[in-house]
Amino acid sequence: MTSSANMALSAYEDISEEDECDLQDWQLPLAYMKKRHVERVEGSRAVTQTWRMKERMKTVSVALVLCLNVGVDPPDVIKPSPCARQECWIDPLSMSPQKALEAIGANLQKQYERWQPRARYKQSLDPTVEEVKKLCSSLRRNAKEERVLFHYNGHGVPRPTVNGEIWVFNKSYTQYIPLSIYDLQTWMGSPSIFVYDCSNAGVILDSFKQFAAQREQEIELAKINAQSYPGATQMPLPPSMKNCIQLAACGPKQLLPMNPELPADLFTSCLTTPIKIALRWFVHQRGGKLVPSITEDLIEKIPGRLNDRRTPLGELNWIFTAITDTIAWNTLPRELFQKLFRQDLLVASLFRNFLLAERIMRSYNCTPLSSPRLPPTYQHPMWQAWDLAVDHCLSQLPSIVDDGAAYRHSPFFADQLTAFQVWLTMGNERRDPPEQLPIVLQVLLSQVHRLRALDLLGRFLDLGPWAVSLALSVGIFPYVLKLLQSSARELRPLLVFIWAKILAVDSSCQADLVKDNGHKYFLSVLADPYMPSEHRTMAAFVLAVIVNDYANGQEACLQGNLIAICLEQLNDAHHLLRQWLAICLGRIWTNFDAARWCGVRDSAHEKLYILLNDPVPEVRAAAVFALGCFIGNCSERTDHANTIDQGVGMKLTELAQDGAVIVRKELVVALHQLVLQFESNFASIALHFIEEERQREQSQSVMGAAVTPGGWTVVVGGSPSSSSGLQPMNSPSRSSSSASLSSMGSTEGLEKSPAVGDKLDRSIKRVSSSSSVSSLGFAYNNVYATVWRTLVQIVQEPHSEVSEAANTVVNAINLKATMNTQPKFMRDKRLTHSAPSSPTNSMARLPTDKVDRERSTDSPDAAQLQLPHEIARPLAIRPGEQPPPSRPPNPAPIGSAIPHSSTFQSKRRLFDKGPNSTYDDDDDVPSPPTVLITTEFCEWSSRYFAQSVMKFPEEHDPQSPVHYDREWRFIRNARVRREAREMQKRAVSMRLDDQIFINRNKGNPTVVKFHPYDPHMAVADKDGISIWNWDEGARTNYFRNNNVINSRITALDFINAHDITLLLSGSDDGAVRIWREYGWDGECEPELVTAWQAISDLLPSTRGSGLVVDWEQESGMLLASGDVRIIRVWDTQKEKKLQDIPTGADSCVTSLVSDSVGRSLLIAGCGDGSVRLFDRRLAPNECRVMTLREHTGWVVKVFLQKGSEGNIISASVGGDLKFWDPRFSESVKTIQTSQGLASFDVHPQAEIFACGSANQFISLYTLNGENISTIKYHDGFMGQRIGPISCLAFHPHWVHLAAGSTDCFLSVYGERKR
Repeated sequence: MTSSANMALSAYEDISEEDECDLQDWQLPLAYMKKRHVERVEGSRAVTQTWRMKERMKTVSVALVLCLNVGVDPPDVIKPSPCARQECWIDPLSMSPQKALEAIGANLQKQYERWQPRARYKQSLDPTVEEVKKLCSSLRRNAKEERVLFHYNGHGVPRPTVNGEIWVFNKSYTQYIPLSIYDLQTWMGSPSIFVYDCSNAGVILDSFKQFAAQREQEIELAKINAQSYPGATQMPLPPSMKNCIQLAACGPKQLLPMNPELPADLFTSCLTTPIKIALRWFVHQRGGKLVPSITEDLIEKIPGRLNDRRTPLGELNWIFTAITDTIAWNTLPRELFQKLFRQDLLVASLFRNFLLAERIMRSYNCTPLSSPRLPPTYQHPMWQAWDLAVDHCLSQLPSIVDDGAAYRHSPFFADQLTAFQVWLTMGNERRDPPEQLPIVLQVLLSQVHRLRALDLLGRFLDLGPWAVSLALSVGIFPYVLKLLQSSARELRPLLVFIWAKILAVDSSCQADLVKDNGHKYFLSVLADPYMPSEHRTMAAFVLAVIVNDYANGQEACLQGNLIAICLEQLNDAHHLLRQWLAICLGRIWTNFDAARWCGVRDSAHEKLYILLNDPVPEVRAAAVFALGCFIGNCSERTDHANTIDQGVGMKLTELAQDGAVIVRKELVVALHQLVLQFESNFASIALHFIEEERQREQSQSVMGAAVTPGGWTVVVGGSPSSSSGLQPMNSPSRSSSSASLSSMGSTEGLEKSPAVGDKLDRSIKRVSSSSSVSSLGFAYNNVYATVWRTLVQIVQEPHSEVSEAANTVVNAINLKATMNTQPKFMRDKRLTHSAPSSPTNSMARLPTDKVDRERSTDSPDAAQLQLPHEIARPLAIRPGEQPPPSRPPNPAPIGSAIPHSSTFQSKRRLFDKGPNSTYDDDDDVPSPPTVLITTEFCEWSSRYFAQSVMKFPEEHDPQSPVHYDREWRFIRNARVRREAREMQKRAVSMRLDDQIFINRNKGNPTVVKFHPYDPHMAVADKDGISIWNWDEGARTNYFRNNNVINSRITALDFINAHDITLLLSGSDDGAVRIWREYGWDGECEPELVTAWQAISDLLPSTRGSGLVVDWEQESGMLLASGDVRIIRVWDTQKEKKLQDIPTGADSCVTSLVSDSVGRSLLIAGCGDGSVRLFDRRLAPNECRVMTLREHTGWVVKVFLQKGSEGNIISASVGGDLKFWDPRFSESVKTIQTSQGLASFDVHPQAEIFACGSANQFISLYTLNGENISTIKYHDGFMGQRIGPISCLAFHPHWVHLAAGSTDCFLSVYGERKR
């Protein structure tokens, strides 16, 4: 048992029955623990698949060389009498020698033809050297690069010599003539297979190896000579013998068996007639024991045919094939198994039969050899299964032959499937592979066992990619491909599951499916309304793989009506099906215009809009992906196409504030597709936005302006784009290529500056008339301006991956816009008059001194063009200065692919003379290359099918380490709650003035939060978070929150604090970040789980509360507000905004609290002193049910008591504490504390509260108003150091109080130890 299990059990011993009610942590939902949060959204690493043979080979020619010399025994072999005489099951002495020789040759050819009927066979009976040479050369010439087989029977000639020679005859048959293996190699070439059936056959293998090595040396020497003497006449290179296979009947010093019960060509019989020889050998080995009445004559009467599996003989052959395949697969290395058993049908048959030859011939002290060498297999346990199958068949033979009894089929395959099923119960990657896997492949051929075999195969493939690779390596692919031709409905779920698993690991199978029309099978499954959603999901995945980057697959599926089938099911209840339908649509549209227009006719884009509001983030991301592919076709533009694409782009901009990172990533990619289609329009928009920012800078430099601590610009005297006098400003950009979003503050009143005139527009390339840029005018609310503002907004977002992607798009367009703008005077005849559509700013401002310097120059362009800082702006020539080069180099922006020395184009299209008019222009600049933005969302989604979907989740397995760890944490939680209860009872009498922890924080503490169960707390300063172990007095980690410049952290909370804790941080720019492994143990670097803009469009105010949040673990809801006039409710499970509740106040929200039990009451404290109550069950405009106005100043905090009383407690900066009954509009009790209240907190369990003052003291009270103690600053060596209080927080359970002060000191106060 694991240590975690022991700790859990020991902890149980200390928990009494009365504390079992505390163990309700099991029911609490976990937030941000989905796969998209715990793993990177990227595809699996590509694994090279070795199952598919690089080249399939075929043995096309067979040379049968028989040196028998019937009637004359060779001189070096003394044969006893009687001895083995049969050759190819013919007794040569039963007829004349010549007829016997011809009959044996004919029989041998028939035996080989059973394994390879289409090969070209040539017999050479008792040949001479010249005949062998002629035969081999002819076969090699005709075979070209295919394999040739050379079968040599040397029973009538002497044994091979150690010099590497075999024997043939002279023309008169009076002499034995040696034939060198070296010569045979030359004639046969490569690839070839050699079969040697003669005594001492192992000598040939040794000689063959030596000669092959000699040839390799000759080849290397010839290559060296060719390089040294290129002009010399070169001799032809000798053929390499690397790709040659050899089978030898025995070892170098062994004689063939001469037992008269056996045929003389025992080795050949094993290779070509395995069942016949196996049955005879079985009878001789075991006769008189199990089946005494079986004779050789009776064996010949076994009914059936070898190729009919329903008959006894055919079933035995089937079992034999399965067993030999299984032995080979479990014994041989994978690469060797593929080469010998999957590359060539004849070679595979010979090697299967070679395993039998080894078993039989070893029983007669003869060891067959092969090259490549195989490990010994004659004692493999599967041979016992073969013996049992033979026993089962032969035991029925007498009754079948004599009485005509029906044959009872062997239980072999059923038993092997059972063994495979047993393996699956405990199977995993660390165990040896199941040896029955090749048998499962054979069983797929049987209708009797097929259903069960497919079920078990699917369960095996579900174990993971390693299992799929094993199944493919054993040769499962052609079998499951052929089964797609079956019309049996019961096979559909199994085949769809199996194919989903295969394609999730190896997508290259898409070509095989389309070639065999397999895609039609999955189209019929997907269109079947009676098929369960899970199986239709797998069919959609298979089709998505088929159409992925494969034109033939796209065309085939389009013809199969895939688009209409997908669109009909977009509202299915199964979220995975919706997701893969959208991905499938996106992939079939990619670079396939015919499919896109088919979608247009079906209003596919409008039907996909429904999925943009789907509760599942993956579905929303898939819908955005599909719409991005829909508008991303690079075909010829038309007015209709432009209208559709612009409508889709406008719809997509609504997702800019989506809470899921994967959705916003796909959004950037989709909008980038639109940008690529209308680059010229967006370049015009970019320039106008840059100019608008320049004008705003000029106006602000003239008008009085002040910046509030919250980052809001208060403009005195009006604004060119706003009549309110208050100009909302977002925080400045985090990157050099980003910009302030101040230009987005207004969408009305934009007027083109006459100072800019046509000079801004004069060098912008003209777009096609279909885009109707002139009709767009200068309104902010057109498509291009809206999309551009959305992209610039995303540049500011808190998640770096999304921000960087948007930044790349914005930089590319700004670069194109500025490079297309001529930064010097142009002739009047080259000025253009078309106007860009709308302005924005997506680049950071230039340094002030540079701006001022350039504004003071005499160059109109320098004065009027606000260029991003990545593009060097030409300066005016001052007196005494040297003129700059005519073409100053333009440094490329970060992340762009533009070199510093770009090649300039010599011609440019004139804007005012049509798209085809050009003129010479030495000063023109090149167009930057297109940068493509991509994600791996679809590849990551595919990993679902590569992983196990049947496996019981580990956290739900009561015996798993994960479960034990959770159990230990929950018991720890219960113990903390139980022990803290005793302290809570004494809280009203505790002075709580013992400083149990004090340390200096890295920055001024603004927020402090205790972890409920671990002895650590999170402390936020302006832009970083410290993790302190208050029990040990040490800081365990500090990390940056990565919030934007001039923003500060205003909120902290622990998510899933009862289990695997995440840390939530919120900053006053409205961004929320969730951190994992935030390092309180000091072992891991913090990892950003997710980040999003919880609140946008923050309002200007003289004093900002920043971002205020309230986290509900029970419901998974996050409430967010702050310097806005709404309360936004986020569902973290859906990562989606649920509703915006108007506060009705003209001030910011300073504190939020909700009823986690009833989940309907929501309380907000406001900066104007009001406390507002909302009922979330009502409509947003009606849900404010009460406004409490007794406070006269800023509400520091509101608190909702739990339990039967349920009073609301609120405190304001004036020091007045109000108790409210939610049923009444007047307070039920007021407690007056000291003025200048800076921080306030109420203990959630104990009846005490604390007030922190800027006057360097902390007061503690009971809820009855009784002052317990006051912690003040004391001088002296032993005195407590306490500065002006900036934040306070009680521990959720222990009666501990944490206090941060403006002098960066952090203290924790507790009960004085006695």
